Amino acid sequence: MAVLVTGASGFVGSWLVRRLIESGERVHVLHRTSSRLDDLEGLDFASRIGDVTDFESVRTACLDVDTVFHLAGVVGYSRAMREQMERANVQGTKNVVEALQKTLKTPPKLVYMSSVVAVGASFDGKPMNENSPFNVSHLDLGYFETKKAAEDVVRSACHKGKIEATILNPSTIYGATDAKKGSRKTQVKVAQGKLPFYTAGGVSVVSVHDVVTAVMTAREKGRNGERYILSGENITIHDLFSRIAQLAGVQPPRILLPNPVVKALGKTGDLLEKIGMKGPLNTESAWTAVLFHWFDHSKATQELGFSPRPTQEALKESVDWMRRNGMLESSQRK
Repeated sequence: MAVLVTGASGFVGSWLVRRLIESGERVHVLHRTSSRLDDLEGLDFASRIGDVTDFESVRTACLDVDTVFHLAGVVGYSRAMREQMERANVQGTKNVVEALQKTLKTPPKLVYMSSVVAVGASFDGKPMNENSPFNVSHLDLGYFETKKAAEDVVRSACHKGKIEATILNPSTIYGATDAKKGSRKTQVKVAQGKLPFYTAGGVSVVSVHDVVTAVMTAREKGRNGERYILSGENITIHDLFSRIAQLAGVQPPRILLPNPVVKALGKTGDLLEKIGMKGPLNTESAWTAVLFHWFDHSKATQELGFSPRPTQEALKESVDWMRRNGMLESSQRK
């Protein structure tokens, strides 16, 4: 039997496919004809043409596999992307869950990559865990809401005995090639010495290598219907930006944008979007920038043997990749 990976053209997905093949697995990859597979070049995998938003292609791709690693999704921090995220994150996951139920008498196991945004975020800097109540509904943040809804679909199917699945909630993932992600533009500017500002929020940094290891371990050890937070060191945005700048050899951002200013910029950005323009922030990205995305990974450590490496290693790998690929040539050196 083989395994199926969705979202294999993405940052984590490409690393997972590589690790699976190195481990001797036969890997099938569900991807669109338009997908860029540069990071999978030279790897021996079987293409399954389709899209998670197309049920029939998902159902066909799920045949003759014993595990589905569902990583496909859309990350967005604007209301303009809400519909796209509903289709990919929620309906796409519904399609995967339904397809699994219609493949064999014993459906393949599902390892679903959710996100810590489905857990929530902290307003006061207190780390959250798997049992923390989802506390940001009143903000109606599209990425948070759609990832939570998708996770609810998976958990509901597990509790009804329809599928066997384990849910993983990684925090902010760093490593080589992460700079290709559209959501990593700010960090690239920091590494280039071109961002003077920082906000008062916080993040939890985890290495892509540790996340991939946990994904593979969850296949064997993850309990049915359970979620596992895959986070690392909890640090402030200021600390994150300072470390990236130091690794890149540039000046770190020095001006703190107070929360009221960040939120005001977000509202201005909303108005600009309504007339077809774009500001530096909108309401969704503003809130995301000031929240504390701090988490406790004790459960994953105890049950999956999850042991995240130091933040500095993950950040260094990210910055080194940027340097090797010419992204820092125009950096404003110290």
